[in-house]
Amino acid sequence: MSHDKTMKLVTNLDRGAIEAKLAEVRAAAQSKGLSDLAGMFTGVEGMPRAQMESRVHNAQKWLAGKMEHGNIAALLDLVEMNLKNLK
Repeated sequence: MSHDKTMKLVTNLDRGAIEAKLAEVRAAAQSKGLSDLAGMFTGVEGMPRAQMESRVHNAQKWLAGKMEHGNIAALLDLVEMNLKNLK
């Protein structure tokens, strides 16, 4: 029996939903003791799009190849797909 979760791909998240997903990333990182990663997403509320994109991309690079943190990487991928929606 597989316990893999399937993430629904949503590409119409607004700023509030994107910020909520990043709060999930921050909480997940904190719960796994990844304080550096969690710190990347402190204070993202109201952050300009370019700065948010930079943090998401840096976090994705940091997580590359770390399969044990796949759930966090998946959340970041979802956010990345929606960054174009930020105004």
